[in-house]
Amino acid sequence: MPNPPATRPRPAALPALSPTTLLAVTGGQLVAAPRTSPESGGPAAPESGGPAAPKDVRRRAAGQRAARRAPTNPYLRLLATPGARAFTAGNLIARLPMGMLGVSAIIMIAGSRDSYALAGAVTATGLAATAVVAPFTARLVDRFGQARIAVPATALAVLGSLALVLCVHYDAPAWTLFAAYAATATTPNTGGMSRARWAHLHRGDPAALHTANSFEQAADELCFMLGPVVAATLCGALFPEAGTLVGAFLLMTGVLVFAAQRTTEPPPTPRNRTAVSPLRSPGMPALLAVFLATGAVFGALEVVSIAHAGGAILALQAAGSCAAGLLYGSLRPARNVHRRLLLCLTAMTALMSLPLLAASSTASLPVLALCLLLAGAATAPTMVTGMTLVQRATQPGQLNEGMTLSVTALLGGVAAGAAGGGWLVEHTGTVFGYAAPMSAAALALAVAAAGAFRRRPE
Repeated sequence: MPNPPATRPRPAALPALSPTTLLAVTGGQLVAAPRTSPESGGPAAPESGGPAAPKDVRRRAAGQRAARRAPTNPYLRLLATPGARAFTAGNLIARLPMGMLGVSAIIMIAGSRDSYALAGAVTATGLAATAVVAPFTARLVDRFGQARIAVPATALAVLGSLALVLCVHYDAPAWTLFAAYAATATTPNTGGMSRARWAHLHRGDPAALHTANSFEQAADELCFMLGPVVAATLCGALFPEAGTLVGAFLLMTGVLVFAAQRTTEPPPTPRNRTAVSPLRSPGMPALLAVFLATGAVFGALEVVSIAHAGGAILALQAAGSCAAGLLYGSLRPARNVHRRLLLCLTAMTALMSLPLLAASSTASLPVLALCLLLAGAATAPTMVTGMTLVQRATQPGQLNEGMTLSVTALLGGVAAGAAGGGWLVEHTGTVFGYAAPMSAAALALAVAAAGAFRRRPE
């Protein structure tokens, strides 16, 4: 009998195939393998039970996807930092009154007492009090934290502004105006606190810090450009006290919003007995001298321009500085920041000669306006570079104090420059008055060149 045919084994049931499954023959057997990973489009990770994919590969892929989603504009990338938009919004609200309160006080006092001399003396007293009090306020901010110090300090300053309004409205003695306005000296340096947050969030990233410093300087210019306009409009359209009242409200609101963002706040740094003042840091005295001379540029240019063509023309100088600051922030940070500061001061000295040339050669206001616009193009890069050096010369736990010292030096220079520019205008005329800001810029360049700033050990 013939042998029965051999029984063929039945093939095993094939696994359920998905649209991404690939059939292949390997070692004489039919196998199924996934074509691609549905998420990344590359080779898929093994099924459960197989060997795990390396963690560094998954991490690299995640980083590449995040990099593709990141904005290319440096300012958008900066504001994409978690929590950055919230504290920036509060900071801008609180910073606008910095350009409002002084102008509002002058309009309010001069209008009620018919004395610009008294109004100027009151605001000068407040400026001197701020120069003394502000560094101590900043030191407390570094030691105990921004929220714990900034809110009560701002509340005290707002009470001073309200007291000034009441003294003016009820015709109180002149000495009460000085006392009330001096109380506003506790206003915290919101710009310095914002820069300290950027330094905390982007420590170790020079490019991001360069963009952040440029953004903050542009914000300064914008607020000091818009503040006087808003103050004058409110005082003229409503009543003389309106500018001070609105400025005080915005200041308190902005600081409260800013201080509420606790996730981005730098940790407080309790001072110990071995801690030294930023004034004793290498290179810091020379930097403060540069800020003092740079402030004289601003103060002299303001007084001379107001005397020559009115205050509205100053907005062009601030606009040029704001635009230059934003453009400067999009550039790569300098490898040698000290050399960059010298270049910026050289450019500022050269550009500050343009208003002098325009005023002496022609009476055309459009030409002078264009020269002021160009003159402002060097101020923001100079301030950004100077602030970068201040951050490098200051210990991380003393950033608010260090930057407030630089702002104090700047304000002192503004007062000196305003006095010098006013003297030149009165004795020589407005044309030669434009020699004051150019001379102050040359002095800042000479101080920077002779200072030979020393780097902190990194």
